[in-house]
Amino acid sequence: MTSGTPDRSPRRTPEQDRARLTGLFVLGVALVLLVSSVTWFGSDQAGVGIAQLVCGLVVAGVGGYLVRRSGTRP
Repeated sequence: MTSGTPDRSPRRTPEQDRARLTGLFVLGVALVLLVSSVTWFGSDQAGVGIAQLVCGLVVAGVGGYLVRRSGTRP
């Protein structure tokens, strides 16, 4: 036996792990979209920059939803 307190953290199912990893990946894509949108404003193409910002925010919302959903038990 090992010493210390027993592990009482809730276990995730493989589906929850997959949803969490997918959500984190989608959040990473959203971060790249949001950070790189600055280059469109610098090149005087503000319309493309605004569209990319909106798309990045939508993708970030989806990623956040997936990450939050993966923490709950079925």
